[in-house]
Amino acid sequence: MQARTVLALATLAAVPLAAQRSHQFEFGAFGSFTRYDRAFNLGNQIGGGGRLGYFFGEHVGVELDAGYQSPSAKTGPGSAQLSFGSASLVLNFGTERNLFYLLGGYSRLDFERSAPYRFTDNAVHGALGDRIFLSDRVALRLEVRGIYAPNTQAAFGPSWAGHIVGSLGLSAFLGGEARDLDGDGVADRKDACPGTPAGAIVDAKGCPTDADGDGVYNGLDACPNTPMGAHVDARGCPSDADQDGVSDGIDQCPGTPANAKVDAKGCPTDADADGVPDGVDQCPNTPAGAVVDATGCPVDTDKDGVPDGLDKCPNTPPGTEVDTSGCQVSKDSDGDGVDDSKDKCPGTTVGTRVDASGCPILFTPERTPVILRGVTFETGKSALKPESYTVLDIVAGSLIGNPDIRIEVAGYTDNTGTAAVNTRLSQARAEAVRAYLVNKGVALERMVARGYGPSNPVATNTNAAGRAQNRRVELHQLP
Repeated sequence: MQARTVLALATLAAVPLAAQRSHQFEFGAFGSFTRYDRAFNLGNQIGGGGRLGYFFGEHVGVELDAGYQSPSAKTGPGSAQLSFGSASLVLNFGTERNLFYLLGGYSRLDFERSAPYRFTDNAVHGALGDRIFLSDRVALRLEVRGIYAPNTQAAFGPSWAGHIVGSLGLSAFLGGEARDLDGDGVADRKDACPGTPAGAIVDAKGCPTDADGDGVYNGLDACPNTPMGAHVDARGCPSDADQDGVSDGIDQCPGTPANAKVDAKGCPTDADADGVPDGVDQCPNTPAGAVVDATGCPVDTDKDGVPDGLDKCPNTPPGTEVDTSGCQVSKDSDGDGVDDSKDKCPGTTVGTRVDASGCPILFTPERTPVILRGVTFETGKSALKPESYTVLDIVAGSLIGNPDIRIEVAGYTDNTGTAAVNTRLSQARAEAVRAYLVNKGVALERMVARGYGPSNPVATNTNAAGRAQNRRVELHQLP
């Protein structure tokens, strides 16, 4: 039992005091209740007294106390007056609100009044007590004390005497130093955040403040006005990896190219929407839709002055006059509705129906024979008259513009003369037309020349007008 008690006291003593009482004075008053040594024949008695204590440090202090009682004898008429005083060494342990102690020291008991209670005892004492703090400076104090007089001066007693004293009182604490281990100016007993780094500014509870919420305490923060959400270094200053002026953590576009202008979110601005950020863009007013190079300047592959992306005719030959779309300026010299640059039959007579190449439409899907009106020959001969050239030039252009068409050049005569002569004449005239077309660039293998003489007349041969119509050249489209 004794061993367990000693172990428990040692454990409590190892617990540090939550409040620093160093150099504090304790003033107190108490009421006491004493059970005297049986040999003294005195009844248990209530008394009172006062005490003065001093804390050298957290655990060690000294104390003086004095008191008075007026006990009466249990039997007989005797009574005594007891004045006592003591000096003690105090060992303190416990918590901020509950400070236990052990004390021991010297006591002097002065019995007065009349025999047999007129003597003085020198004694030693030991006590166990507890201070229950009602506030930082006021505590309720309870104590049980044993007093031992090894050589009592009482004439009626044995050679020694022992007394038990219980007391209850109030103590007030003045002066002293409040412990502040982290040096933040807030006593440990009030410090809700012990261990604050040196230099940090704290609130009334001793907790570090961080006005800009960046995780670096005021007083240590070299950049105290960091925007909310910004990443900071150990000094509390925002980091900016891409050097765009917007702090990491706030920067929603952290890989901004050097020199690019950015908005409040750290994202590059691009006023002309060409994909090259402002600040890097050397051509800041690029038209919408234009293709640009790495510097933001429009690309113009065909050098016609219209940027790629806007150029609807991207392969314009050098020197060609173009419109705002990059296409050659339209020019239709013969008025056939086909631009000169695409017209394979320039000079078409106004009103002539032409194909996409600007050539007269001579051949239809129905393969209707084409009568070459205006193609004439010298009388009785196969020689073409010059006025025929215009019509034949148109035919040559049409054939060149339609390279998949093969034709038969058919010659016809009226019925004047013998059939044999007329057949030979019509063959010669068909071959003359074919030769002209070959000379104009039409491949020979695309054409067949045949003479049909007076067969298949298109008009009567009884008058001159009809015979003139029958003397003709037709083009027949071959399969």
